[in-house]
Amino acid sequence: MDQGPLGVLVMAYGTASGPDDIERYYTDIRGGRTPSPEHLAELTERYAAIGNAFPLLDTTRAQADGIVERLRGDVDRDVRAYLGMKHSPPFIPDAVDAMAADGVRRAVGIVMAPHWSGMSIETYVSRAEAASAGTDLDITFVRSFHDHPMFIAWVAEHLRATLDGLDPAARERATVLFTAHSLPVRTADDGSLRCKTCDCEASCRYRDELQRTGDLVAAEVGLADHRIAWQSVGRTGDPWWGPGIDEVIPQLAAEGRTACVVCCVGFVADHLETLYDLDIEAAAQAAAEGIAFARTPMPNADPAFLDVLADVVRSRLAEATV
Repeated sequence: MDQGPLGVLVMAYGTASGPDDIERYYTDIRGGRTPSPEHLAELTERYAAIGNAFPLLDTTRAQADGIVERLRGDVDRDVRAYLGMKHSPPFIPDAVDAMAADGVRRAVGIVMAPHWSGMSIETYVSRAEAASAGTDLDITFVRSFHDHPMFIAWVAEHLRATLDGLDPAARERATVLFTAHSLPVRTADDGSLRCKTCDCEASCRYRDELQRTGDLVAAEVGLADHRIAWQSVGRTGDPWWGPGIDEVIPQLAAEGRTACVVCCVGFVADHLETLYDLDIEAAAQAAAEGIAFARTPMPNADPAFLDVLADVVRSRLAEATV
């Protein structure tokens, strides 16, 4: 029988802790390359536009605590939450070190992202595995929960509420966009696009999982028109997955659609990519195109979403013991 506490390693991208930490944070994201003064000024202005809000760390901590609270009672041992961020303290290796110091020998790791990609999920996993190498710590990982029935039901419920909140005239020909963070791609010899990290073949798992989430939610809600779109394209010279939401909104207006409703299923917490990229930038573009705009809420630490996360972790633990 396993001894010691059971660890739950909850991982997320990270965030600046405040305006004075923006340069440090983006330097880390850029692999040690400091952003240009112009880029830094633009980023600082974007954070100022959302009231200098930096909620991701607190939200992820609440998500981690909520998972553990729900798992206690499932097992006859202590269950402890550990928070690990990719680009800000507490970093993933620090969380793994803390688990080992606490005598944790078995843990489950989950990234706060529903869809798998080599650039996202596997980079978290590799950091955790590297940190645990040479220890007695055995970590099993959740790699995707994009089609978990409880997740689909949560998204569908809040999408219905968002659609119901539209003016009837706007809802009549509304289009729902299921969005996620775009990723850089390369052009293969046959002309197809492939993710730069996972080098997907005929299809991309990340893109396919986003489509699957959108299709499942659309079927549950009974949508007349839904599409996937990409957001928050990075500042690189590479092509990125498209179409971008900035390309789709004008298309919707040209088609005579009455509203753009964004269901951002690629994220599970509010941060700059939702509070600015969607609530300010995309909303302003929709207004300029003369169509209504709405966004479904992020799960954050909603109790019903914490139930989802706990069930995902619980299922992974059960699979790992078979």
